[in-house]
Amino acid sequence: MSKIFKNMAPYWKSVILVLLLLFVQAWCDLSLPAYTSDIIDVGIINSGVEHVIPEAVTAEEYQAAPLFMTDQERELWESCYVKDGKNYRRKTMTKQELDEADEALLLPLLINYQVSAMQNTAQRDQIMKMMAGSNYNPDQSPLEKVRMQAQDTMDTMGDSMVKSMGIAYAVSCDQAAGLDMEKIQFSYLLKEGLKMIGIALILGAAAAAIGFFGSRIGAGIGRDLRRKTFQKVVGFSNAEMDRFSTASLITRSTNDIQQIQMVSAMLIRMAAYAPILGIGGIIKVAKTGAGMGWIIILAVLVILGYVMILMSVTMPKFKLMQKLVDRVNLVSREILTGLSVIRAFGREKKEEERFDDANRELTKTMLFTNRVMTFMMPGMMFIMNLLAVGIVWFGAKRIDVGTMQVGAMTAFITYSMMIVMAFLMLTMMSIMLPRAAVAAERIDEVIRTDSSILEKENPQELAEKKGVIRFSKVSFRYPNAEENVIEDIDFTAKPGETTAIIGSTGSGKSTLVHLIPRLYDVTGGAVLLDGKDIRDLRMEDLRGEIGFVPQKGILFSGTVASNLRFGKEEANDEEIREAARIAQAQEFIEEKTEQYEHVIAQGGSNVSGGQKQRLAIARAIAKDPQIYIFDDSFSALDLKTDAALRRALSGKVADKTVLIVAQRISTILHAEQILVLHEGRIVGKGTHEELLKNCETYREIAKSQLSAKELGMEESEVAEDE
Repeated sequence: MSKIFKNMAPYWKSVILVLLLLFVQAWCDLSLPAYTSDIIDVGIINSGVEHVIPEAVTAEEYQAAPLFMTDQERELWESCYVKDGKNYRRKTMTKQELDEADEALLLPLLINYQVSAMQNTAQRDQIMKMMAGSNYNPDQSPLEKVRMQAQDTMDTMGDSMVKSMGIAYAVSCDQAAGLDMEKIQFSYLLKEGLKMIGIALILGAAAAAIGFFGSRIGAGIGRDLRRKTFQKVVGFSNAEMDRFSTASLITRSTNDIQQIQMVSAMLIRMAAYAPILGIGGIIKVAKTGAGMGWIIILAVLVILGYVMILMSVTMPKFKLMQKLVDRVNLVSREILTGLSVIRAFGREKKEEERFDDANRELTKTMLFTNRVMTFMMPGMMFIMNLLAVGIVWFGAKRIDVGTMQVGAMTAFITYSMMIVMAFLMLTMMSIMLPRAAVAAERIDEVIRTDSSILEKENPQELAEKKGVIRFSKVSFRYPNAEENVIEDIDFTAKPGETTAIIGSTGSGKSTLVHLIPRLYDVTGGAVLLDGKDIRDLRMEDLRGEIGFVPQKGILFSGTVASNLRFGKEEANDEEIREAARIAQAQEFIEEKTEQYEHVIAQGGSNVSGGQKQRLAIARAIAKDPQIYIFDDSFSALDLKTDAALRRALSGKVADKTVLIVAQRISTILHAEQILVLHEGRIVGKGTHEELLKNCETYREIAKSQLSAKELGMEESEVAEDE
């Protein structure tokens, strides 16, 4: 969770804006049920009359109403009206003044209304006559009990019900005074309806703005995580690439980040909105005075229990799902990259079965979680419908006894649904968050992993760029390995000379040359460039001096020209043509219609292996570095092309340092220095002729590839050695 929130930190301004908009949205959502309640209770039932104080009263009612009032209440009553012909009309008053007058005069006006409505005329006249002939004193009046009983009755009723009874009195007064009640009702309904439309428009605008900014925040987080992950992965050494599989890194950079992006946007919109809506709904429910809060508490407890059961079943599967996605990506990548080999060995069926196994396991897990989660919405809707039925059932009884109004019950149902929906949103997020948390942990693991190949804070610069490579007692072992791959390697590669490295498979040839551009760092000894430890140099300076051609030719989507300029963007057309000519690639390039603008597909899949290798060699030549490293780069070339390439290359690299890893003796015959590796150690060093005489391992390799005549040896010598 903390990692998800940490990703939002750069967008705190937008998050605050969204939170403010969420309060606006919640205010609109919580206001609409109150307006609906008012339209039902005030607009329909009470004919549009909002206050207990009548808008107009007859002279008789004006005189009769104060009979149940204190002197202070009588003064307030009289201050509210002015004579208007035969009747009295209410003065222009603010809403606050009207509310205060309603509260102060509600009790005496209700008593007056109830007495006036008595069916027993004699009892009513007796009470009225008694009140008219006495000075009211609460301590002495026999009618004190009337006020106290009325107050007790009001206390047992909800505020809305008491006010509704007071408004019924106002309606009767307005009608008696000859006011047009239909006009008052229509005016009220129109006014409230327009307010609801306005609130609905604000609600829509706020929701749209929240969606917009929430999506921007989510997209921004996804963009930032992809950038951070990519920058980190690009800086990884081969050791980190070995630790994180390529398939896993692809999953983390796509699926995992997508999960975080989606949940981040929803977290802002739902998880932040749910408590605002829920707390607001609880406050509104309390204000209705309906006394049915226990129904909501029961529904919330049932929902939480129901969700906890579902989560306990699905949570382990959610955590497993990401690993299964990794596995599917791994199998898919292996099959797609090795498709030609699979076809050559007739393994299509077996590989399809392997993919089906991985896919089936992921599908089975996803189906299980989806099937379990399908019970959530029907279950939630069932609980919500039961809640609505319960509110109607108990609310109808309260309406029947006169302690609740229809509009209040409608508002109560709506607020109850909002509270339940708030808990539903929180539970939905609680289910989505764990999977996103797993994804966030996986992404954070990549971002927190520092490359084992680090540049020093104050790296040295190369003053003289001669290109002298010196291996001084170098040893290396892979991370977590028990033994060294190469050990005690000591030699110097000089400019103007070719240093060749040969040996059996697994002897450490490629590992040795990978140490020069710091694809790995030595674990013992030092590699020096022009007398300086390469670990002390700026990475850019070091790698800028090297033209590296890997064992497997790798091209990038683009054109032939863009691939040849990969190491030197400013290379002109003449330079890339010369590089292509030396690499023996010019002929097949110029056969293409677009020539150097010919499109190279992803991974160079639209050129042959030999063409790909020649373009990789041309790319290194076009860079014109001081040091050339060919890691078994000529193996994909036929002997004729190999020989022609080396002849053309010799003039280009006359003053450069060249290191060649080779399998074929013919490639390195004329090298000034040949290193023979065996089980990670140098067992021979010298020229071809010297090694034939002094190195048994080299002689065995040479005899396996060349004839006695080519080796300059008699047949009897070859037979004798065998």
